[in-house]
Amino acid sequence: MLTRFERSNQKVITRRQFANRMAKAVGIWFGLTAFGLAIGIAGYMLSEGMSLIDAFVNAAMILSRMGPVGELHTEAGKIFAGCYAIFSGLMIVIATGFVLSPIFHRVLHHFHVEMKGED
Repeated sequence: MLTRFERSNQKVITRRQFANRMAKAVGIWFGLTAFGLAIGIAGYMLSEGMSLIDAFVNAAMILSRMGPVGELHTEAGKIFAGCYAIFSGLMIVIATGFVLSPIFHRVLHHFHVEMKGED
């Protein structure tokens, strides 16, 4: 679990607490990105016999949704690249959710607290 968000009957957290929450979220994003990159590098090295640098470039380009750099020569490499592209798309959505959820929660919680104060 990323963090426990405050409930609607609680005050909005301080800016410092929010900065810490965002730092955790960005840390998880970096961790997921590194994990995805490691899978891509290993997959390209094993399925295509690429060097570490070539595997890194191809994995980074697919993970960033830019597309592969080098031509794939083996069927195993092509199957891996397709699966890795699907995995990368899901990884981007999940990682983005970790970073955006504290922001959306803070905005919505702030408005909810203001509305309660007006009653």
